[in-house]
Amino acid sequence: MTGFWLRNARAHGAVVEGLQAPADAEGYLRLDLRIEGDKIAALAPAGSAAEGQDLQGGILFPGFVDAHTHIDKGHIWPRAPNADGSFLGALTAVMADRTGRWTAEDMSARADFALRCALAHGTVAIRTHLDTYAEHAPVTWAMFARLRDAWAGRIALQASSIAPLDRFWGEEGEMIADTVARHGGILGMVTRLTGGVHDAMPAEFQPMLDRFFALAEERQLDLDLHVDESGESGARALREVALTAVRRGFKGRIQCGHCCALAIQPEVFARETIVAVADAGIAIVVLPMCNMYLQDRVPGRTPRWRGVTLVHELAQAGVRVSLASDNTRDPFYAYGDLDMLEVLRESTRILHLDHPVGAWPAAVCRTPAEVCGFDAGVLRLGATADLVLTRARMTTELLSRPWHDRVVLRAGRVQEAAVPDYAELDALTGFAG
Repeated sequence: MTGFWLRNARAHGAVVEGLQAPADAEGYLRLDLRIEGDKIAALAPAGSAAEGQDLQGGILFPGFVDAHTHIDKGHIWPRAPNADGSFLGALTAVMADRTGRWTAEDMSARADFALRCALAHGTVAIRTHLDTYAEHAPVTWAMFARLRDAWAGRIALQASSIAPLDRFWGEEGEMIADTVARHGGILGMVTRLTGGVHDAMPAEFQPMLDRFFALAEERQLDLDLHVDESGESGARALREVALTAVRRGFKGRIQCGHCCALAIQPEVFARETIVAVADAGIAIVVLPMCNMYLQDRVPGRTPRWRGVTLVHELAQAGVRVSLASDNTRDPFYAYGDLDMLEVLRESTRILHLDHPVGAWPAAVCRTPAEVCGFDAGVLRLGATADLVLTRARMTTELLSRPWHDRVVLRAGRVQEAAVPDYAELDALTGFAG
């Protein structure tokens, strides 16, 4: 077996396991890393290796992990734009586009395009939400199963259902849960009712929530929820989800995404909610780019808040917080490319994940991998040598450029993948060029 050293690199201590080396003021370790075959064979303080490629202090990451995406609806913007940029506008546009257009071939082509973008940027694992309704769930999940098999060895894929909470109340709920279980997925929903937005919880919210938990418990499914995605003070589902999980003694993993309304709640209620989330062992995934796009959007008026949740307070309470892409070029977010380095860069600016840097670099790799159960996202002996190399030597360099010249190693070899051309999708989206 042949091997080689990568010398004089930097990696943040939050993404490295088993290396004793001094950290700089931002938490980065200087190290030499040896690759043998497709594995990391050694981690040593910089200066230990006598030969090998000198990275000149450049920052490297383990392969990125994107814990919240929507690749079934991605890249439909040219044919289904959001007329006013609002959440309701997005919901309306997606519902109209989904009807009659989301064939297996259409979804698969758009999802494959998105995955090729993620691959080129250095992502090794993705969890996607799949719109799951009675009329098209079998087609969607069969498409995903084929996609997961086709991408095995390049990007590890998980899927979670997404449907409004009331869809789980009757027979449709059984169908959704059975479909998810049959495909080895995660049971997911949004804490709003069909056709509505995230605002005051209806009177039947708690019985519906218990029904949702029961469906998961009967099938031993983990949960992934879209929660309180608004700036409405009546959107208080996160606390109820946490209390319900504790009351029922739920054994599976729970991840909750968005949780925007927590930031505009009274301080006492927000603190109580965070304590409940920590007690329940719930992980939070934050989607700053999408939430800044959608939240507090009023025509002719400057937004008054950033639309994101209380990440610092959650992390300080011991809650595991990940950063993720969310939607890409669809009515819920007109931009994005499944580039986790972009996610880290923009999240740092939006959420002030700096001064100090803390452990936030782990939020795009190690933390989501642990939350979702992917074997990825950390630099340690025996791990697959999936790496993203940059020439940045400190946080301000890392986050000031997109680093399109990053080098991606997959299983110890330089990856040649490039981002695909948008023109590939013109026949699907109807864009005339």
